[in-house]
Amino acid sequence: MFRKTAFAVAMAASVLAATAVQAHPKLNSANPAANAVGASPTRIQLVFSEALVAQFSGIDLTMTEMPGMKMGPMKMNGVKATVAADGKTLVATLAKPLPVGTYKVDYHVVSTDTHRIQGSYTFKVQ
Repeated sequence: MFRKTAFAVAMAASVLAATAVQAHPKLNSANPAANAVGASPTRIQLVFSEALVAQFSGIDLTMTEMPGMKMGPMKMNGVKATVAADGKTLVATLAKPLPVGTYKVDYHVVSTDTHRIQGSYTFKVQ
């Protein structure tokens, strides 16, 4: 009897652990995409697998390289992040067009189940 109960408890724990691991929000798509090269975007959109908590989610944008100039990373001002009406899309509106260069997007989001994730990627403006 003890073995059956212990086995049942172990199985239930493994199912719950697997469910908890799958509960983290995942980045499904980004625009501009990682490693994209193109014109200056008017906004950055990140779509996640779960609904987000707006007050705990955001985007930082940093210029990491500018052609013909040696520089350190420069945080871009005037970036306003909001969660779209679908609840799963984090949108950063840019105050002005981005100059030619390489940019790093750092994001952090919290889903409605309180799991926080963060990540980053780069794209280039020509």
